[in-house]
Amino acid sequence: MRILVVEDEANIVEYLRKSLKSEGFAVDTATDGNTALDMALSQDYDAITLDIMLPGMNGYDVCKEIRAAGITTPILMLTAKDGEYDEADAFDIGADDFLRKPFSLVVLVARLRALLRRGPVGRSGVLQVGDLTLNPATKQVERAGTPIELTAREFSLLEYLIHNENIAISKAQLLEHVWGVDFAADDNVVEVYIGYLRKKIDAPFEMPLIHTIRGVGYWLGQE
Repeated sequence: MRILVVEDEANIVEYLRKSLKSEGFAVDTATDGNTALDMALSQDYDAITLDIMLPGMNGYDVCKEIRAAGITTPILMLTAKDGEYDEADAFDIGADDFLRKPFSLVVLVARLRALLRRGPVGRSGVLQVGDLTLNPATKQVERAGTPIELTAREFSLLEYLIHNENIAISKAQLLEHVWGVDFAADDNVVEVYIGYLRKKIDAPFEMPLIHTIRGVGYWLGQE
């Protein structure tokens, strides 16, 4: 899943970028409010972490502009400030969650995954397509009751496909949301990882769930 991290402290930006990538997220970063707004309006993100105190445009104004543009991407606001009014203001302008610094990576990832499960229109905790289930909180995947072990990248790829059930997704979209826009390798890596997933969630079972549309991309669902 593709995340935009907006934070002006360089050490925190680098820590979050590396840490979230290790959790299977594709991560873009912005260090000021104006750049963050431009990126949020021009690119497609699954979630945004947004610091309040930013150079240029502050986080409150960025959030307001994103919502005014009709973008419903989940926003998790971060702040070093302490006060219930800050939290109330964040929710009033359209933020979905609020986290105070310092925070643990475990809590941040849990909050992000909760927002991704819920999504802009609301989702239940466990994702399901046919007899395939994926739990973003526990990272457990099962098909027909059989546990399936996935790497972090395989999990992220499957999670994105399930979120877009029955929708054809291009290689370019998968690269953006699973590997990130700064990923330098050939897009054949998508085919390789689709192959890995098929061996684990399709090959041992009677009905395939991952399908190829030649010249378009892939979709996950029941035929």
